[in-house]
Amino acid sequence: VQLQASGGGSVQSGGSLRLSCAVSGDIWSINFMKWYRQAPGKQRELVAGFIPAGGMTYYADSVEGRFTVVGDVGKNAAHLQMNSLKPEDTAVYYCNVRQGQAVYWGQGTLVTVSS
Repeated sequence: VQLQASGGGSVQSGGSLRLSCAVSGDIWSINFMKWYRQAPGKQRELVAGFIPAGGMTYYADSVEGRFTVVGDVGKNAAHLQMNSLKPEDTAVYYCNVRQGQAVYWGQGTLVTVSS
């Protein structure tokens, strides 16, 4: 499985961005997809999760109500829509998928939110 992460960029506080994570194979073969982020000097933290088969989602308390995961089966991808962004959302975001016992990481994408 190969992951292609895209999106990110720089916005002002209150703005929106969308991150995308596309898998090289059939997204239905993916057990779950997660987004992590790592801010400078901080540990990597789980932000959101998505189970393609059931459409279930998970959000960290810090992003609940602002971030939404949307599946895009036709493109074998999922998107993380980030609204009402805050400066504390500034971080490198990583897509992560699990297929059976294997775990794959996409390249990080930088999100910068200015006040």
